[in-house]
Amino acid sequence: MKKVNWLGQGAALLLFIAVPLAIGFTGSFLTSDQVDGWYASADQAPWTPPNVVFGPVWTLLYVMIGVAGWLLWRSTATHQRRRAFILYGIQLVLNAVWSPLFFGAYPTYGVAALWVALAVIYLLLLTIMVSIKIFAPISKIAGWLFVPYGLWVAYASTLNLYMALHN
Repeated sequence: MKKVNWLGQGAALLLFIAVPLAIGFTGSFLTSDQVDGWYASADQAPWTPPNVVFGPVWTLLYVMIGVAGWLLWRSTATHQRRRAFILYGIQLVLNAVWSPLFFGAYPTYGVAALWVALAVIYLLLLTIMVSIKIFAPISKIAGWLFVPYGLWVAYASTLNLYMALHN
């Protein structure tokens, strides 16, 4: 029976969770002025939730993203795992880029920033969907952990589209 280094596993899990949380925190920190600024007075979709909903939802999703990455890292399927980690990295980058584009670039570039952000969120959604397909054979749990993320990003993309069309 293989001995498991629980301390190392725990440290790795914390690191995998910390990375997406750091991305989310950084995006939130960099754009909080715009959330309270132009975004607060913009024409928003009628189905837009109150701002207080976004923080808890994204925090939970970032934890799930981190756990999924950790599960992939623990996998022994090396060839599949490499492809999965490429997708994992792409979705992290797209996720990190969206907030500054959507919130931060609007004051300078106007509605064009919202359209670019929409393209980015659609790419993110596509990457999440492909990730679910690639993750599932490696770790069913990792694949399932990305499902709520995909659903939320699909929902968020409707908010982005509405904003691009109406502002």
